[in-house]
Amino acid sequence: MSVLLQCLSHTPLVGEVDPERAVLSEVDGTLAAARARIERFDPELVILFAPDHYNGFFYDIMPSFCIGTAARAIGDFGTQAGDLDVPEALAEACARSVVEAGVDTAVSYGMQVDHGFAQPLEYLLGGIDQKPVIPVFVNGVATPLPTFKRARLLGEAIGRFARGLDQRVLLIGSGGLSHQPPVPELATANAHMADRLKGSGRNLPPDEREARTRRVVEAARDFVEDQQSLHPLNPEWDQRFMATLAEGRLADLDAVGNDELSALAGKSTHEVKAWVAAFAALSAFGPYIARDGYYRPIPEWICGFGALAAEPA
Repeated sequence: MSVLLQCLSHTPLVGEVDPERAVLSEVDGTLAAARARIERFDPELVILFAPDHYNGFFYDIMPSFCIGTAARAIGDFGTQAGDLDVPEALAEACARSVVEAGVDTAVSYGMQVDHGFAQPLEYLLGGIDQKPVIPVFVNGVATPLPTFKRARLLGEAIGRFARGLDQRVLLIGSGGLSHQPPVPELATANAHMADRLKGSGRNLPPDEREARTRRVVEAARDFVEDQQSLHPLNPEWDQRFMATLAEGRLADLDAVGNDELSALAGKSTHEVKAWVAAFAALSAFGPYIARDGYYRPIPEWICGFGALAAEPA
């Protein structure tokens, strides 16, 4: 039984609107170090906490959390498409364990995931099907949102399950940090978009998928020119959040309300609850040491971009 954690921001804008070469080199170096660390660890199982962006989960039924017993990536924004290698029986056992621990989670035997899941698997493991993975959806965009406390309790329950396995387990948290890209909201959507958010967007026509991609790319270009065109990034909050995780003070975040977080750092910052769940899972193994933190606000990618690793002390 051993465990390693890697949290990482994701962005659909890599290769579309990129920062200067020096910044790309920093990010590439951070990813290379993470890949090398994971390769040395040689995980037998990956538990991946990640959000969705109205590509797999919709308002026809929107859970706070969902554990996939099978999953397929759609390949949006140039990410890899295809089936994840999900060990069905183990994922079922994980879901049972979480529910028995008092945390309600949905299950999916046909989970559809997007770049939020695919990108970390590609960047850290070389592909979406390179290792057995249990995908854990943490709702980060669709109100009503789970709280920091519920994400922490979910992670702790999954950590206790993982602790009982005789396997090398890699925990990945994908998302954030501060950002608010042009994600539609049901409360303000027109009739066509509301229908998409309620489920018809599960299989978008190619032209509409491309238009959605172009809309995000154009928003990023505008944001580079005018960082008031979207909710501004909040480097101070991002770095304070990373320090809170690194120092093991996860419960301190319980007091941060959802509206407060949106106002501080942007409505898509709720993706950081995937990081909280991953760190909470690690905490079930005992005290931990965080290392190799990286942070930089990158307006070209409309995000505060961060990475943080940890392992038991």
